[in-house]
Amino acid sequence: MKNILVVIPARGGSKGIPRKNLRRLNGKPLLHYSIGVAKASKFHPDVFVSSEDDEIINSALLLGAEIHRRSMEIAGDAITLDPVIYACYEYAREKKGKQYDLIITLQPTSPLLKPESLDNAISLALQQDEPCTVISVKNNTHLSWRKEGERFVPNYTERLNRQYLTQTYVETGSFFITPSSIITESERIGENVQLYELSDGEEIDIDTFDDWNLCEYILKRKHVLFVVTGNNKVGLGHVYNCLLLANDILNHKLSFIVDKNSQLAMDKIASFNYEVSIQKSDDLIEDIRSINPDVVINDILDTSYNYVEGLKATGVKVINFEDLGEGAGLADLVVNAIYPEKRLKPNHFFGHAYFLLRDEFIYSPVKEISDRVSQVLVSFGGVDPNNFTLKVIDAIYDFCIEQDINIKVIAGYGYTKYASLDKFERIEILTDVKNIADHMSKADLIFTSAGRTTFEVASMGTPAIVLAQNERELTHFFASGEFGFVNKGLGIDVNKEEILADFRELVESEESRKYSSELMLSTDLKSGRRRVNELIQKILKSYESN
Repeated sequence: MKNILVVIPARGGSKGIPRKNLRRLNGKPLLHYSIGVAKASKFHPDVFVSSEDDEIINSALLLGAEIHRRSMEIAGDAITLDPVIYACYEYAREKKGKQYDLIITLQPTSPLLKPESLDNAISLALQQDEPCTVISVKNNTHLSWRKEGERFVPNYTERLNRQYLTQTYVETGSFFITPSSIITESERIGENVQLYELSDGEEIDIDTFDDWNLCEYILKRKHVLFVVTGNNKVGLGHVYNCLLLANDILNHKLSFIVDKNSQLAMDKIASFNYEVSIQKSDDLIEDIRSINPDVVINDILDTSYNYVEGLKATGVKVINFEDLGEGAGLADLVVNAIYPEKRLKPNHFFGHAYFLLRDEFIYSPVKEISDRVSQVLVSFGGVDPNNFTLKVIDAIYDFCIEQDINIKVIAGYGYTKYASLDKFERIEILTDVKNIADHMSKADLIFTSAGRTTFEVASMGTPAIVLAQNERELTHFFASGEFGFVNKGLGIDVNKEEILADFRELVESEESRKYSSELMLSTDLKSGRRRVNELIQKILKSYESN
């Protein structure tokens, strides 16, 4: 094992931020972070704080560092770090009775530096055949200019996108790794230099209060992990739900993981440029543990007791959506906008008031009911496993032709049964629709399943007939007459004659359509996302206070 010395220079006379090294950043002295990083290194270096200030020296001792009382001759504003680091090196060598191989200058003003980065840089220095100085830098490649006399001239020969410019780097001040064979009172750089690039906040060097505030924000930021399911069987509703949640969480780190059967979900999430992975271990908790989040948001339907208990054992906060399983009782927050709960439970919120509407529905105008029906929209979303699209069109097609009613079909992301619709010449089929709210607003009647689409329809106020795809959808209490829907129950049990009869009744009664729309619009669906985000932020704030 190599002998390594870490020197943390910490003067008491900081000008930009007075007493900077002792100020509390996210509840801890700034000096705490650099000492902690050094002591966490797998190379087990000796850690010395060099200072002329008694308060800093006492704090350094309490934080577990050894100290070097700096001579006032090298404690002034104009003194560079070279003589400071060398004096501490000489002192530590004598005190510890060691010949050090590397001397690392570790600045206390880089509180976001990770021990892994420091260790990687140390390894880089040790791997070199010749003595090598390793300096922490950040990428500063931009279209830049310089001043020559009275003129400004570019530092480039051709205007190119950043990735095609000559890469330039700026020292961050985080660390400076110097071989003992080259260090002197006036030198810490030899002929062989390697740069170690820092990013994701590690490169921040605190010089101003703005830098300080940015570090405070990053240190308080939590890692929120979405655990999602989505495939041809269950559709992508859970994915879209979590993407909406992610869109509203602006002050924390976000990532996603999907179960091993959800490649479709992974592809969709990746298309939104979020960090996403797919389950690799047999036990999903093992994958989650390796990601090491602070908060886990599950949108995977019912959770088991063992699953949520396993998550809680890792110290994370757990938030579950659409969860009627045994694990829901252990979660810190449960939101069931679609499924009813039979009894009140602490931290459980259910009902349409907590539904997450997409922006297009929040900001779209409501439907104006026409005196006649001229367009019907058929949209069963997802994969439409029972092909209710075909069943509905088969039931209403001839009547619509007679009444000059246009039929528009919006196929879901996983729908594949297009061939079954070929016999209907006068229908319009749309796929990969981005503005479904616009189509719902223009429709006079809508056929859909009993899932999330019913909430979107209600936010527009467009009358609708609902066919549930499965037994679980029968528990979706919102898609009922109370809220303006004609709910036919389990779709596979409904015949064409029943579908046509209800459809004709709505077509022929403007009064019924207006009443349906009024019941839908009596709900305050457009505030649901705000309510849910407030609940999540409350959990995150409670995490910070613990």
